This record gives sequence, structure tokens and C-alpha cells, in this order.
Amino acid sequence: MINGNTTLIAHIGYPTSTFKSPMIYNPWFDKHGIDAVVVPMGVKPEHYAEFLKALFKTTNVRGALITMPHKVVTLDLVDELTPTAQVAGAANAVLCRADGTLLGDQFDGAGFVRGVLRKGQALQGKRVLVSGNGGVGCAIAASLADAGVAEMALFDSNPASSASLAQRLQQHHPALKVSTGSNDPAGFDLIVNATPLGMKDGDPLPFDVSRIAPTTFVGEVVMKHEITPLLAAAQAKGCPIQVGTDMLFEMIPAYLEFFGFGTTTPEELRAVARISY
Repeated sequence: MINGNTTLIAHIGYPTSTFKSPMIYNPWFDKHGIDAVVVPMGVKPEHYAEFLKALFKTTNVRGALITMPHKVVTLDLVDELTPTAQVAGAANAVLCRADGTLLGDQFDGAGFVRGVLRKGQALQGKRVLVSGNGGVGCAIAASLADAGVAEMALFDSNPASSASLAQRLQQHHPALKVSTGSNDPAGFDLIVNATPLGMKDGDPLPFDVSRIAPTTFVGEVVMKHEITPLLAAAQAKGCPIQVGTDMLFEMIPAYLEFFGFGTTTPEELRAVARISY
């Protein structure tokens, strides 16, 4: 039950219809008797900067989860960024510290990579393709580079996004071979859909599935459905997959630590979650 002492974590994005985090965090808070709640807040891009500033004028908001389409612009709206957020070029979490200053961090990439590794997939020395080089794609690319992949191809409908990400990756990971401009999934060990394709009925597939080998690991970030059209097509070819919500379950322990609520395991989160599609 929300009361006058409840700590709020805002979950900000637009639209909110695909949000799954409240159905994971809130049952966990309830189980552990923590007087906190994650609240979805739909904010259009043109209102976001003003809204974020006003949000942290309230005294019972500890932080915010940031999702599409606000992760990149958040970089310019906080007082300090962690190195991970700087490399990723996006922030998906904001903490209001005791002195009122805002710290931006990034957990998307870590959650994605932890999920892949826990499925027994090796990343050291592998070839990967990341399609979609906005907030979540940049974060995943940064964490894949940290995990030791040897080669990374980047693709985005806005070539400038890929070029900027490639520059940051090469600056921090000079041994990494980076290419841009191709969305062909042939020949890769891992491909990642970090675009919104799959959120709307009738969306085209983000990759030419006929070019995907059965040995390729296919990762998804879209959470509107557990098995998106891309993942269904990949499964039909025999590919190992990772669903979008796996990234959430893997990153939430780090989020909880960031906001000062302790920690947990993905297994416990899955046991209490009440996700619906």
C-alpha cells in the first residue's frame, strides 16, 4: 500500500504500454517489506527535459529508470555520469544523491551481456552485429566490447549514430575491429536487435532471417511480447535466443544496488515477477 512514507522510483519513457519493470520491482519490494514503488510515467520527448528537472524537486523520488526515447538526451540533464554511461553514450538510470545532484548510469549493456553469459555463450573473441545504435544499442555494444568480443559490426537507420558509437568504441577498445553500415547477419556468432522493430504489429523483421546461421545466437531487446517475430523466426532455424525481458532480470540487481535497496538474484526476481504481455 502506497503511503506518505513511500519512496518513489519513476519509470520514464514513451509510450509506457510495453513497460515490464513495475511488474518485477514492485512484487519484489512487497515480498521484502520495502516501502518503495516503481511508477510508470509517460513523457513525450518535447517535455522530457523540463519534466526531469521538476521531478527531482520532489522529496520522495529517489531516482528514475529511463527508457526509450530518452536515454541519450539524459546525458545532458544530469550533473555527473559514470564511465559506463560515457562510453555507452546513454543513461538509463538517474540517482538523486543526498546533496540533490543527479548521477546518471547505464545498466542495459551489463544486463544483456550477463544474460548471454549465463546461457553458456562465450563472448571472448567472437564476431557480433548490433542493429540499432541508439541508447540501448550503444550500451550493449559497450558491454560486449568489455566482454572481449573481437569484431563488432554496427548498423543504424541513422549512419551518424553508428559512426559516433564506432569512434567511442575504438577510443576505449583500440584492439576491437569495428565496422559500420551493413545489417547483413551472415557470418556472426551473435546478432542483437536493439531497434524498436517488433514493438508494433506488422513491423518488418530487423534482419534478413534467411541469412542467419542456425549456430548464431539471437538477442532481442523488445519486450512487448516474450517471443517476438524475430525470435520466432530464429527459433524456427534452430538458433539459440535471448528474450528481451532476460536483460531486465539480469540488470535489476545492479539497479537495486544503485538505488540503495540491497540486491537480489535473477532467479528470485523471476519467482516473484507478475509480468503480463
